Amino acid sequence: MKYTIAIVFAALLAVVLAAPLDNSQDAKILRQESDVQPAGYKFSWETSDGQQHSEEGVLNNAGSENEAISVRGSFSYTADDGVTYTVNYVADENGFQPEGAHLPNA
Repeated sequence: MKYTIAIVFAALLAVVLAAPLDNSQDAKILRQESDVQPAGYKFSWETSDGQQHSEEGVLNNAGSENEAISVRGSFSYTADDGVTYTVNYVADENGFQPEGAHLPNA
């Protein structure tokens, strides 16, 4: 369980650090929702500069030796080139698995 939490935290940190910062305008939160339960969570938000992020995590095999969190999510942002980039991802026992039209395929 400790390793799973560390993997999920690292994946979330990577997502946050991947989004570009635009200091030329102050983005406002247009929508923010969250729901945290013992067996999982979900959240989503959208800002005035076009950024969006939604994610859902589910606790699998609760209370067992194989307890793990599976996460699915998506985020998008408009880059300096004016293109909106979207990344869909899964983070589970197989690691962080991002997909996007602009990302290379393995």
